[in-house]
Amino acid sequence: MMRTWQITTVTDAARARISLARLASAYGVPTVERTRLAAGLSAHLRQCLTKGGTWRLTMDLASSPAEEGLLHLVVTPSPEACAAGEPPWEVTVPCPERAEATEDGTVADDPAALSEALLGADEDAAVVLEKLAEQEDLVSFHREELHQTNQGVLALHAELDAAGRAQREAFAAERSARNEAESARRRLTFLADASAVLTASLNHEEIVRRLPDLLVPEYASSVDVWLFDQEEDRHRSAPHPAAAVVAARTGRPQYAADHPGNLPGVEDQPPSALDPGRPLLCVPLPTRRAPLGVLTLSPPGGRWDPDDAVMLIELTRRASIAIDNARRFEHNRDIAETLQRALLTDLPATPGLSLAARYLPATHGLNIGGDWYDAFPQRDGGLITVIGDVTGHGLHAAVMMSQLRTALRAYAVDGDSPGRLLTRLHRFLHHLQPDLYATAVIARFHPDEPTLTWAAAGHPPPVLRLPDGTVRTLHAKPGAMLGIPLTQEIADHTEELEPGSTLALYTDGLVERRAQGIDPGIERLASALGGFRSAELDADLEGAADRLLNPLLSDSERDDDVCLLLCHLQGGADS
Repeated sequence: MMRTWQITTVTDAARARISLARLASAYGVPTVERTRLAAGLSAHLRQCLTKGGTWRLTMDLASSPAEEGLLHLVVTPSPEACAAGEPPWEVTVPCPERAEATEDGTVADDPAALSEALLGADEDAAVVLEKLAEQEDLVSFHREELHQTNQGVLALHAELDAAGRAQREAFAAERSARNEAESARRRLTFLADASAVLTASLNHEEIVRRLPDLLVPEYASSVDVWLFDQEEDRHRSAPHPAAAVVAARTGRPQYAADHPGNLPGVEDQPPSALDPGRPLLCVPLPTRRAPLGVLTLSPPGGRWDPDDAVMLIELTRRASIAIDNARRFEHNRDIAETLQRALLTDLPATPGLSLAARYLPATHGLNIGGDWYDAFPQRDGGLITVIGDVTGHGLHAAVMMSQLRTALRAYAVDGDSPGRLLTRLHRFLHHLQPDLYATAVIARFHPDEPTLTWAAAGHPPPVLRLPDGTVRTLHAKPGAMLGIPLTQEIADHTEELEPGSTLALYTDGLVERRAQGIDPGIERLASALGGFRSAELDADLEGAADRLLNPLLSDSERDDDVCLLLCHLQGGADS
């Protein structure tokens, strides 16, 4: 359906607007849309009348298969406006509830009817205003809800902010606790590692040297160890700081600085006159009797952390124990070594037979006193040579070695053979010290017999160099260790000797290495002994003993003492 209106005057415009409103109502256009359509058309028609000329309003209703139509309006400008480039005005509104219209929208050409029609148009405006009022109420309601929501959001934000602050504070406390725990773990780890390093040595000078390496630069910038070598040193002040002297006299840690240290268990003192600008922590090295000395430290920074100071005091206590133990060990080792050297007798002079012996104490550990050698004549003119090793170390082993040496000399008076002498020593040791064992090799030489008689009990085999330089290891079956709970008769073995032959008796400290065992060491000894010429051995057996030891001990840690006894039969041809 199509309708057209020609608009030239205001009356034409009013009549067209009223007709359009009636038709739009008849075709089911909603009130708000209808009012918006009428207002838009009125405004555009007012502009058209201002421009002048004749304007054409066209209304077209197009129906869809679903019986829902579209109301299409077009205001076409006059030919003059079209010539000026004025575009048409168009608008389309839906008619969702359109029924068969009986209204044709015609308005009578009567002022009274026109006025009544215009007044009727206000009904749509009233409906729109009513809906607008409803919308304003709804907007007011939503605005209040929004205000309440904003208040809730603000309260929630405040709660979240408070919770965030509490969480941050908890995280900070946790981080602080974790840092403190890590610092404590680091101190304990350092204390354990440093204690292991200090107690690993039994040389007190080495322990003193290790202390600065352990503490500088993480826990101290400088370290000084003052040991009381003599009793009067404890009361000497120069050149040590006054705080160190106070620590030595009182046995309590002192802190010397121009500010309080606030360190647990440490007394504050004025700054040191020797170095006023440097704080000093002076900690005595305590023992059960009296302090061994004083450890003086300067901080790595401006001052110490109190926990670090507590750790340093504990480390000093452990270092003092290590130094005291090392000094006790050194004292006992000196006694054992002195005793052992006193028990190792001078070798006898025997026509046609040269003897050379070496005893070297261990340089690591309390391994003094177990190894021994001896040589003495028998009544029939024979010569007994022996080398042995008592299990255990220290004074107890040295004393037991002395008893075995004395017993052997007493048994040898009867003229027994080496095997018989070892058998008697075995019974003696088992009876005297059931928990102590020994190994030994006895070799007997006789000037009237070109024969070597020997026997071994659990000891490394003798090495024999022949006059032509050939070297043999005497692997004849030995007896078991002396003193073990076993009845045994140790057998004798014999070897033919020629002038120029050399027999080497030794203890395991000469040939045994932890990583290699004993066999490679015996092979090295045999090779070194074979490298000598008979003339060298004839002329200087003592020098040959030294030259034999040097290459064999060059790779040794010397954690066991060493004995070597060389027996050289004079008169061999040069080879």
